Amino acid sequence: MVECIVIAIIAYLIGSINFSVILSKKMAGFDVREKGSGNAGTTNMLRAVGKKAAAITLICDILKGVISILIAILIGNMVNRNQALLVQIAGVAVIIGHTFPVFFKFKGGKGVATSLGVLIMSNWKIGLICLVFAIILIILTRMVSVGSIAAAILYPVLTLFIPENYIVPGYYLIYSIILAIIVIFNHRENVKRLLNGTENRISFKGTN
Repeated sequence: MVECIVIAIIAYLIGSINFSVILSKKMAGFDVREKGSGNAGTTNMLRAVGKKAAAITLICDILKGVISILIAILIGNMVNRNQALLVQIAGVAVIIGHTFPVFFKFKGGKGVATSLGVLIMSNWKIGLICLVFAIILIILTRMVSVGSIAAAILYPVLTLFIPENYIVPGYYLIYSIILAIIVIFNHRENVKRLLNGTENRISFKGTN
């Protein structure tokens, strides 16, 4: 029980390190949450600051998920406990931390990049399928939200058909549903805009 609490706290704090806010202040002199969509994530960084800042943000946010899962596995090995449970706790906690960061007044991003890091570490095959699926939809629609939401929905479905290749064997269906719900919930405003036909489309032209 103690290790579960420790993992949850560590992963949440890692998730709370919001690189888009840090980088936007350092590279552009403003808080990215004050620009564009107001979201502290890669897409808004691309629009408000530029390609370089967005790329760094994307990599750092993915690494938050990767590092959290690695720490969960390490602690699981040390205490000889249920590693699958610790991995799942870490995955949920780091995404919640990214969404509601304690260091930045609980206003963070939507957790897509961090979720990708968690997915790749939990099951690399499922993670890559979701990534490719999301990229294809983003290219076709030019809407990041469509790719993100669709990939979140696809994740639980894939856990039913790909029971192998987990870095730590365990039952991941409920876990995958929880992660999908978090990502979709974080995109609730995007869903409204999609239904209204007013969702923003992404463009790489004119960004540095």
